[in-house]
Amino acid sequence: MARPQPATMSHSAHLDSFARDHLPPADTWPEIDLSHPNYAYPERLNAAVELLDRWIETGHGAARCLIGAGATWSYRDLQARVNRIANVLTRELGLVPGNRVLLRSANTPMMAACYLAVLKAGGIAVGTMPLLRAGELKAILRKAEISHALCDAALKEELEAARASCPGLTVLRTWNAEGAESLDALMARQPADFDAVDTAAEDISLIAFTSGTTGEPKGCLHNHRDLLAICDGFSREVLRPEASDLFCGSPPLAFTFGLGGLLLFPLRVGAASLLLEKASPPELVKAIEVHKATICVTAPTAYRAMLAALGGHDVSSLRKGVSAGEALPKATSDAFFDATGLRLIDGIGATELLHIFISAREEEIRPGATGKVVPGYSARVLDEDGRPLPPGRVGRLAVKGPTGCRYLADARQRKYVRDGWNLTGDAYLVDEEVYFWFQARADDMIVSSGYNIAGPEVENAVLTHPAVAECAVVGTPDPERGALVTAFVVLKPEVKASPALAEAIQDHVKASIAPYKYPREIEWRDALPKTQTGKLQRFRLREAGAS
Repeated sequence: MARPQPATMSHSAHLDSFARDHLPPADTWPEIDLSHPNYAYPERLNAAVELLDRWIETGHGAARCLIGAGATWSYRDLQARVNRIANVLTRELGLVPGNRVLLRSANTPMMAACYLAVLKAGGIAVGTMPLLRAGELKAILRKAEISHALCDAALKEELEAARASCPGLTVLRTWNAEGAESLDALMARQPADFDAVDTAAEDISLIAFTSGTTGEPKGCLHNHRDLLAICDGFSREVLRPEASDLFCGSPPLAFTFGLGGLLLFPLRVGAASLLLEKASPPELVKAIEVHKATICVTAPTAYRAMLAALGGHDVSSLRKGVSAGEALPKATSDAFFDATGLRLIDGIGATELLHIFISAREEEIRPGATGKVVPGYSARVLDEDGRPLPPGRVGRLAVKGPTGCRYLADARQRKYVRDGWNLTGDAYLVDEEVYFWFQARADDMIVSSGYNIAGPEVENAVLTHPAVAECAVVGTPDPERGALVTAFVVLKPEVKASPALAEAIQDHVKASIAPYKYPREIEWRDALPKTQTGKLQRFRLREAGAS
């Protein structure tokens, strides 16, 4: 294993060296392990060619590729649009390889085409969540020194507001818009042929900003090789999709979970993806029925909410479900299995490593465990001094493999990477059979009266009560215990809150796990705070409990 250096000036295709110049110091990089045969890539590599162009070259161009907004695109249709956008970027908008391009849209085929066009033109794609406001967009524009932006006209307002104080953003074009300068009009004037820029495998292709971040956003730099590595790791070895599959799901393409699961993974095997602009759990269930989707990609909270929407819908076409974004509670896994016969594929990933690195194939799943390391990755559990712990002991998860953390000009690199290992911020234990069991995010461990209590373990116990729809457990300040285990509970629609019900839930937890872990406080909520990617925002509940 080694720490590969960024492409040199002579080796790189990037004329704009901003990303290369703002990589973290080489001695803070994680070790990159490319020894597994799946990750044997050439030095020159453009991910868009591998994901798209090669299918047309091998006669797969007529196969369906993307479905959305009432239209179905074949691989050849997608290539034509990608090439026209790449021509617009380079011929009319002055893009040179290495420029950053902000992309802003709901999940649509056009958003997917823009991603691939930026890669093909040698640019660096910077996807943004549709719900981001001007202040959040401004931070990204400034941090990545973005010069170009492509945006769905429906989401232009906040971007224009951010642009007012970001003079570096000199080019903004919208689609689904009128006028000679709209992206639609510019594309119509361009040919459907484009020769991909001869990028190096190490050239940066993507800056992914972490979701749910407070304070200054962290931009994660990933190269062209990384985009293929996640396809040839988790997707090939664990998910195992086929060309006949139709993917669907809810995570935004701007979130690396969504980018991999709804675009890169299907394209890598010649499959198709259903891109939904709105994908609430009821809408997702309906879309699976209507389009006969076979693979679903979403967060644990969405799978739990989908259970209530399954009645009256035929989802028998579904053959696999991937859960990530946060740990999958055993109660949710069991409930979905009972309802559908499908055991959800849990996985832990990180924006810093691009996608999932610990998971398990369906036949190897142990409900409650995340799984084993994806082939090509290594993982261990460390104590506070960075020493490996034996099986059964809880410590900090450390990972390395074919992808790893490289923050854009950020001192937090030294905290995330230690001695070549990526420290994800998760507390785990590993058992004798090398299955990894999630305990909590490091900051979700509750120390109460001297006991270490993992919030997610208590959540899972609460969720098994028949009256509970959703639950989040955090520690709230307490002068006697240090922290009080507090459960924030959303009840099922037909259930009314009462002191008697709170006591019943507490007794249920005491009967399920060690009694000292039970929630001493239960607070009722109509809804729980979540990020746009479906992650519970426990920090908001901690803030509420401390006030």
